[in-house]
Amino acid sequence: MSRTELRRLLAIGGVFALLYWLPVDSPRLQSALVESLRLARWYAREHVLLCLVPALFIAGGIAVFVSQAAVLRYFGPTANRWLAYTVASVSGTVLAVCSCTVLPLFGGIYLRGAGLGPAIVFLYSGPAINVLAIVLTARVLGAPLGVARGIGAVLFSVVIGLLMQLMFRREEERRGAVAASGPPGEGSGPGRPLWAVAVHFAAMVGVLVFANWARPPAAAGLWWAVYRTKWGLSAVCAGLLAVSLWRFFGVRPWKLLLAATPSAVAAAVWPHRPVLAFTFGVAGLTALLFGPHAELRAWRDETWGFARQILPLLLVGVLAAGFFLGSPEHTDAGIIPNRWVQALVGDSPCAALALLGGDGAVCPRWLEIIWPVWTNLFASVAGALMYFATLTEVPILRGLIDSGMGQGPALALLLAGPALSLPNMLVINSILGPRKTLTYIGLVVAMASLSGLLFGMLMG
Repeated sequence: MSRTELRRLLAIGGVFALLYWLPVDSPRLQSALVESLRLARWYAREHVLLCLVPALFIAGGIAVFVSQAAVLRYFGPTANRWLAYTVASVSGTVLAVCSCTVLPLFGGIYLRGAGLGPAIVFLYSGPAINVLAIVLTARVLGAPLGVARGIGAVLFSVVIGLLMQLMFRREEERRGAVAASGPPGEGSGPGRPLWAVAVHFAAMVGVLVFANWARPPAAAGLWWAVYRTKWGLSAVCAGLLAVSLWRFFGVRPWKLLLAATPSAVAAAVWPHRPVLAFTFGVAGLTALLFGPHAELRAWRDETWGFARQILPLLLVGVLAAGFFLGSPEHTDAGIIPNRWVQALVGDSPCAALALLGGDGAVCPRWLEIIWPVWTNLFASVAGALMYFATLTEVPILRGLIDSGMGQGPALALLLAGPALSLPNMLVINSILGPRKTLTYIGLVVAMASLSGLLFGMLMG
C-alpha cells in the first residue's frame, strides 16, 4: 500500500472513530454547535453587509485605480519609513474596523506593492487603534486600562511592523525589486489626477466609517451627534461617490439615477430600516459595474476576487470561533466552559484551583511564581482566537474582571483580541503564507503578554 493510500485509510479511520464516539447527547456539544451557527448568523447580519462588502469594494478599487508606482512611493520597501509607518499607524483612528473587515484593505495594499512592515502596521492598527473603543475602555474599565490600551496599540503596530520587515527583509527586497520592475502606470486611470482618486476613495471610506459608527456610551457630545446622523452622513458620502463615478469615470447620469432610485425609495418608505436602503445602494453600485466601462468591470472583477478568497475562510473561522468560545451574547455556550477562562486569567492560582474543582488550599509555591506569566500568556492566546466585533470586547472584559480577571491579563487581551481572531488568521495565511502569518501571530501574542505582565506589576 502506498503512502497516499495509507493516509487515506487513516483519514477514513479517524473520521469513523470521531463519529463512533461523538457525544451527540452532550448538552455542552449541542450548545456549542448551536452557538457556532448563532455566531455565523450574527456576523452575517451585523458585519457582512455594512462592514465587509464596502471593504471589499475599497480593496478592489485599490487594485484598479491606485497605481503600483504610487503605492511603492509611499508604502514600498524604499519609501520614507517615518511617513509610511506614521500614516499606516493612525489609520485605525479613521477606519474603526474589526479584525475581519480590515483584511480586504490589507490585502489590497499589500498585493499592490506595499512593504510588509507598513502593511502589517495597517493590519494591526485598523482594528486596534479605535478612538471610541479606547474612550469606552477608559470609562467602563478604568482610566489606567484605557490609557495603557491607547499607548500600547500605537507602539505595538509600529514595533511589530518594523520587526516583520526586519525578519523578512531579504524576501521583501526581492519582492520590492519585482514590483518596481513592473509597468509604472499599472492601475492608474487615463489622465486622472491624484485628487480625483482621493475623492473617490474618501467617498467609499466615508460610507464604511459612518454606516458602522457605533453607539457611544453617553447620549451627548460629538460622538452622539455623529451617531444620530450616521445614515445621513452615509448618504452624503454615497452621493459623493455617484458624482465621482460621473465626473471621473464617465458613467451617464441617467444610469446613476436609475441605480440610486431603489435605495432612495426604500429610505423614504421605510425610514426606520436604513439597512434596506443600504442594501439597495450596494445592488445599484454592483449593477453599474456590469456596464461597458473597462475600468469599472475590472473593479468588479477585483472585488469579486477578494470576496472569493476571503469569504469562505471567514465563514470557517467564525463557525469555529463560535463552537469553541461562544458568541458575544452567550459567552458560556461554547465547548470551552466560561469558568475555565475565568479561572485561568484570575489573579490567584489558589482561586483558580478552587474554581476548577480542586483543592484551593493546596497551592504550590512554584505555581504562584509562574502564575502572572501564565495568565497573561493565556489571555493573549485566548484573545487572539476569539472574535471581537468593534466595542464588544469592553463589556465582555467587564464581566471577566468582575469574575476575578487581573488588570494585566485584561490589557493583554485588549491588545491581542481586537487585532486577531481565528477567522482573521485563516485569511492572513492565504495572503502572507504560513511563515509570515505565524510570525505575526507570535509577535502579537508575545508583546501582548509582556505588556500585560508589566502593567500587572505596575498596578499591583
